[in-house]
Amino acid sequence: MTQTITRGYKALLDEANKQIETMSVEDVMKAAQSSDVIIVDIRDPREIEREGKIPGSFSCTRGMLEFWIDPESPYGKPVFQEDKKFIFHCASGWRSALAAKTAADMGLKPVAHLGGGFTAWRNAGGAVEKVEPKASKSS
Repeated sequence: MTQTITRGYKALLDEANKQIETMSVEDVMKAAQSSDVIIVDIRDPREIEREGKIPGSFSCTRGMLEFWIDPESPYGKPVFQEDKKFIFHCASGWRSALAAKTAADMGLKPVAHLGGGFTAWRNAGGAVEKVEPKASKSS
């Protein structure tokens, strides 16, 4: 028996984009200068090592987002308890739209996401910080 997906990723993205703020790269570049903003990079560490990151951004993989946001979780991170605006981004804006909606659904506010993601940032000439791969542990 095959699965029948009733709400695909396009529907989820449409729903998220209707409910959350999508910021242009220009607006995020301005916002990044403020101490009242935290830019959250939800890309995989390998993507960050390969492409670099927005200077000063906080890295949180998409898979750990809910656990890091919730202060009741054993994985809760204090950064998500700060009274700041959280701007999520991924590579192209899909994962970050879903992440921002999830964060908002959990009660984190205010939240937004970077339309076009890191690709738009880099293409607009935004600063990129190189990230060195973590040394692998020898067995």
